[in-house]
Amino acid sequence: MMRFAYLGSGSKGNSAVIEADGTRVLLDCGFGLRDAEMRLQRLDLSAADLDAILVTHEHDDHLGGVARLARRHQIPVWLTGGTLAAWRDAPLELVRCISPHERFVIDDLQIQPYPVPHDAHEPCQYVFSDGARRVGVLSDAGSVTPHMREMLTACDALLIEFNHDAEMLQNGPYPESLKRRVGGSRGHLSNVQAAGLLSSIDCSRLRHLALAHLSTTNNTPQLALALAAEALGCTPDWLVCADQDAGLDWRQLS
Repeated sequence: MMRFAYLGSGSKGNSAVIEADGTRVLLDCGFGLRDAEMRLQRLDLSAADLDAILVTHEHDDHLGGVARLARRHQIPVWLTGGTLAAWRDAPLELVRCISPHERFVIDDLQIQPYPVPHDAHEPCQYVFSDGARRVGVLSDAGSVTPHMREMLTACDALLIEFNHDAEMLQNGPYPESLKRRVGGSRGHLSNVQAAGLLSSIDCSRLRHLALAHLSTTNNTPQLALALAAEALGCTPDWLVCADQDAGLDWRQLS
């Protein structure tokens, strides 16, 4: 059995849990120690239940809470060398460096990292598997590469960034420099880009699609869900959005 959940997702903090049989890993932690522990409790977990923390990149909404959580509970942290070099507060005794191109295993979880275009030092995302099922995660990427499509095709579950509506971003309150960063090729995926990705890969095995990292300023769940549903040829009620505050309750692949 595999399952996944979100502690929360958005510009104020991101973290997800991926589980296969008895192995549980936390993907990023952009929440403070007490907040992260409370959000884990909401999923009937404690930090002691975690076998590892995996990091995608060094931005604070993904990495900000990792050091304190890892040190407090002595949890190994897996990340690329570039991310480590950019992390000033790294708990070096707990760090395991990975290549963004090489598969590795943590107990019952097979994990394939893959590089993505984002304005960080060596960012990567991950595909998780128990040998029979695949859960693909993609967030914090400004464009879609052929290799990303290859990694995310034929997954049983996808956790995909639908960050912004391009028109809302352009007409919204962000300063021009931030608009260019978010909408650039190393920024964040728009609804149209994410929907285009879904349209370009094999989704025949897909049983769960969770939309993640939605901007509260430049997007709405309704806009994102509508485009995702159109790309998949399904109704929006089949899909879910991970929320900044409420996260996302467990979704199971049995």
